Amino acid sequence: MNYRHIYHAGNFADVLKHAVLALLIRHMQKKDKAFRVLDTHAGIGLYDLSSEEAQKTGEWRDGIGRLLEADLDAQVAGLLQPYLDAVRAENPKGGLTYYPGSPRLARNLFRPQDRLAAMELHPDDYRRLARLFEGDFQVRATELDGWLSLGAHLPPKEKRGIVLVDPPFEIEGEYERLVQGLATAYRRFSGGTYCLWYPLKKGAPIRRFHEELQALDIPKMLCAELSVKSDRDGTGLSGSGLIIVNPPFTLKDDLHRLLPPLKDLLAQDRFASARAFWLRGEERIDT
Repeated sequence: MNYRHIYHAGNFADVLKHAVLALLIRHMQKKDKAFRVLDTHAGIGLYDLSSEEAQKTGEWRDGIGRLLEADLDAQVAGLLQPYLDAVRAENPKGGLTYYPGSPRLARNLFRPQDRLAAMELHPDDYRRLARLFEGDFQVRATELDGWLSLGAHLPPKEKRGIVLVDPPFEIEGEYERLVQGLATAYRRFSGGTYCLWYPLKKGAPIRRFHEELQALDIPKMLCAELSVKSDRDGTGLSGSGLIIVNPPFTLKDDLHRLLPPLKDLLAQDRFASARAFWLRGEERIDT
């Protein structure tokens, strides 16, 4: 994949990833103790949807654009509120001009005691990320290969945390690196909550990826997948998935409520689908 996130910011994959990230953050905040979010592939943090790049693809229109305009069931609206509040915080005059990437979204939801460690390897993107959070003592941006942070930056000193691993999938072997990265991180910080993002597209080795994750013998791994169209044309993303390790006990029920309306709202053809199930741990659930 030829990947710069400005072309994809706010698309259907971001909607799923960021809605779940917001739920994980709110769950962490049920306890007063501080926690840290480690974002291994942070990007630039904030995206201008009026930019030439974002306008060229317009992917946000079929993602966050649809969601902000939707008439949502009260229960679904409640689950999405933390995420949508973080988006609206970047657009105080209304409308949708700016979209927060995962580091900015997390920061918008923080309490004073919460912290963010944001990793970005691309020099230009790192400089933009560092400027965005300049002077913010709750955020530390580091120019580093995010894969290395899974060893060097864990466990966090707070002993509580969310680890978001969201690689660009622009080189071969990223599914395998996700498995290896989780294995490394889990050995160092088995009590953390991990959220791993991956693309769904024609030919993707999803079954093998899931089997390799199951072989890690981590007690609880929940999977959520959302496809918005058929993969028959063989080009681009047809969907995306998340692996959540050590999920909150409420998350499977939240996904059960959230995924069907997201599928209906974000569908691009009649082959849209969504499912949530346990890779390891509790009983299987499907939607």
